Amino acid sequence: MIIAKYVAVALIGYLLGAIPFGLIIGKRYARADIRQFGSGKTGTTNVLRVAGKKAAILVCLLDLAKGGLAVFLAGLVFGAEYLMIDDFSLWWPARSGQVVAALAAVAGHTWPVYIKFKGGRGVATYLGALLVLCPPAGLFGSEILIIGAGLTKYMSLGSIAGAVGSYAILVPLTIINGFPIEYLAFALLGAIFLIVMHRDNIGRLLHGRERKLGEKAQS
Repeated sequence: MIIAKYVAVALIGYLLGAIPFGLIIGKRYARADIRQFGSGKTGTTNVLRVAGKKAAILVCLLDLAKGGLAVFLAGLVFGAEYLMIDDFSLWWPARSGQVVAALAAVAGHTWPVYIKFKGGRGVATYLGALLVLCPPAGLFGSEILIIGAGLTKYMSLGSIAGAVGSYAILVPLTIINGFPIEYLAFALLGAIFLIVMHRDNIGRLLHGRERKLGEKAQS
């Protein structure tokens, strides 16, 4: 029964994450397929460059929401389920189920089945999931992203800093405040994943060729 629930929340998370809001809203606002411009991604940054601020804000909010909704629905699927070992109860199935859903949502955003597996990098979906899993870490990471991108004008740098910051703040929260280690694992896996997904940006940053915020995407 528990295995079936894991499969169910993974599928729910993936299908939610795979909804290509960037592509849909990009076509609505710019009458264009944003995948034909800039990075070719369907995330907020490319939408901003192609379709403008209003479209980008809407995409960001929806991508945040699908990560958060995946975690919320996983919580409903598992409810208060726990395992009994002798006289001890372990609550990890519910928490790990939420983490599975969150990771699946990020994967869905990155490799969406609806549009031939070509999506975004997963930053907003990751932070949306983390905001529901652990609001302090999600808020901290979001603030780091906004401040970092605002100061440097590099969204990629802000995104990487936000992901790493989310993990960094969860370390003391887990050790000192007893936050679930499953959430720390999600933050770590998510941060590693986002760094890997930004490897081309990292290369351009190192060589001074990364596009700054405000620069229009080229087709």
